[in-house]
Amino acid sequence: MADSDSRAGLRYATPEIVRFVDGLHARHDAALSAAFGAPAARGFPAIQLAPSEGRLLELLASLIQARRVVEIGTLTGYSAIRLARGLAPGGLLWTIEHEPAHAAEARARIAEAGLADRVEVVEGDALAALPTLAELGPFDLVFLDADKGRYDAYGRWAHANLREGGVLVADNVYFFGRLLDDDPDAAAMRRFHEEARDRFETACVATPDGLLLGVKRQG
Repeated sequence: MADSDSRAGLRYATPEIVRFVDGLHARHDAALSAAFGAPAARGFPAIQLAPSEGRLLELLASLIQARRVVEIGTLTGYSAIRLARGLAPGGLLWTIEHEPAHAAEARARIAEAGLADRVEVVEGDALAALPTLAELGPFDLVFLDADKGRYDAYGRWAHANLREGGVLVADNVYFFGRLLDDDPDAAAMRRFHEEARDRFETACVATPDGLLLGVKRQG
């Protein structure tokens, strides 16, 4: 059930409610807590997924029994750990990170979580790294959480390299409230939305900054 206010964008979540439900459904163990807290501890931007969003990502990977996954935007490895925990047996995750300090921290946190054999942190610019990963596909899931002005390019790569029925997930698709602004990055994000709609079966989940889900169409 929803009412007209919530359908228009009003949210009933409070910090207290979020803490309560996260504690029940998206609880952290030591490895997740270390990865989640690493940005603040190391002076990096604290722009990782919220716990409930990370848990959703883990469940999505598990639901489709993902074996080959690409993540664009690693930060300190929180979402990579979530994705890797959702992989089917023998599954692999390639996660791309541009900043060397972030990549080094992510490798440490992923190793601490016991997932170094399932996760490869690819260091460098995403648009340069993605062509080198294409031969390892097709992929079951692609997750975008990187520079928003290139989401349109990342979405095209995802469509070309996902299997039929593969899943695209993209965070921050409301673009911090700037989606309808008149600037190149906002225009690129709108193109991402439009092209995803044309190539995938899509839904936009009303998380605080929007989470796009897409399933690659057949044919």
